Amino acid sequence: MTPEMKDPDRKTDSQAGSDPEEQLFDLLIPPGVPRSIIADIIRKFEVQLVERKQRLYFANMDGDERELLAFRGKKEVVERVQDYLYEELKKFIGD
Repeated sequence: MTPEMKDPDRKTDSQAGSDPEEQLFDLLIPPGVPRSIIADIIRKFEVQLVERKQRLYFANMDGDERELLAFRGKKEVVERVQDYLYEELKKFIGD
């Protein structure tokens, strides 16, 4: 699991008692990702867009807790989303 992928902080009612294969994972969306890429991922993959509190440890935000967006889904789907997001961001910035 990469640093961007995190287990959700808490299980929802629909997750309670589910098999380990059904465990859901979050992929944090870096601030600044275009809305068009986020919308495209939601249409193409079986993930939910969720809000997630996360402590940030860079620049002048040492330990500040911020609301970030994340994609939530099964591990194998979230891993594919991560690869797709990385490729789309590379295209967007022209690298």
